[in-house]
Amino acid sequence: MSSAFLYAAARTPFGRFGGALAEVRPDDLAAIAIQGVLAKTPDLDPAAIGDVAWGCANQAGEDNRNVGRMAVLLAGLPVSVPATTVNRLCGSSLDAAIIGSRVIESGDADVVLTGGVESMTRAPWVLPKPSRAFPAGNVTAVSTTLGWRLVNENMPAEWTVSLGEANEMLGDRFSISRERQDEFAARSHNLAAAAWDAGFYDSLVVPVADLARDEGIRPGSTAEKLAGLKPSFRKDGTITAGNASPLNDGASAVLLGSENAAIGVDPIARVAGRGVAAVEPQLFGYAPVEAADRALARAGITWDDVSAVELNEAFAVQSLACVDAWKIDPEIVNSKGGAIAIGHPLGASGGRILGTLAARLTESGDRYGVAAICIGVGQALAVVLENVS
Repeated sequence: MSSAFLYAAARTPFGRFGGALAEVRPDDLAAIAIQGVLAKTPDLDPAAIGDVAWGCANQAGEDNRNVGRMAVLLAGLPVSVPATTVNRLCGSSLDAAIIGSRVIESGDADVVLTGGVESMTRAPWVLPKPSRAFPAGNVTAVSTTLGWRLVNENMPAEWTVSLGEANEMLGDRFSISRERQDEFAARSHNLAAAAWDAGFYDSLVVPVADLARDEGIRPGSTAEKLAGLKPSFRKDGTITAGNASPLNDGASAVLLGSENAAIGVDPIARVAGRGVAAVEPQLFGYAPVEAADRALARAGITWDDVSAVELNEAFAVQSLACVDAWKIDPEIVNSKGGAIAIGHPLGASGGRILGTLAARLTESGDRYGVAAICIGVGQALAVVLENVS
């Protein structure tokens, strides 16, 4: 069985909800990310791409009808390039990369393009169809932007609490203070700003419209400033708009291939291990703990071998719970900023953390890194990369 390697990664800037990317369709965002990653491999014949696996969490509006295939066509790739769209909610594009790596390892293709997209701004309202014609009563339009919708009444109530309430419960369980959460959030903003200023993201991000940088980063953030924000989910809660990831628009792309694929550039990293885990839905923020541990075991290494971690910051509280459980040095986690600052367009975040992890390993020369992401309804994914650059 051959190994799967990461050859290139690119993404769009992540825009605020209703911000600079609000007028850009998700399939167009996806096409821009695809063009961006392929621009890094100019000697690759696009017709040699054996498959495309593309992540998207919503798929209720312009991202419907297999948005992966739509993006391939809009990006100008040959019509012979196939594509599928993957939905594992927040983990969709990391799942796409995992699927792509398995395709390569099995020998079914030498080159697989993966990635994901989400426009949370353009997510539509939906109306359920009536069970009979011409109902006389009112019908409620349901937002598809985030969270549970059209919930099955057979689901236990504790499983379907809001994402924020679920993480308030996690904070209670592990006694994670508001102060720690605000400190973590401020760190995310300042590290992201510093990484942009140092040029780290220049080669990873493809400008869209008039946006060249992630729109939500707040340089100079402090825990003291964030402490002034009101709790968002409980009157006496600890989670605020400042220590949770925002709603965003964006796309990411990752090009994978076999060791001898005719891509024209050298590989950056090898996919050394993968892990998936599931827990009770309301504990989804803690699920990366087991997913990452499983990925490390399959890579044949331990946390002592890991020098870089990209953990998607859905909430500061769940990120801290995971870091505490792993008993790792917090300084190796999201050293270029995380989703609290950069943003979390659901279907694009997995590709973002994987591409950022590969770039961090290339910059530092360290050998192993972990990308991990929590997923609503109680799941998580993780990937171990080995630096080969």
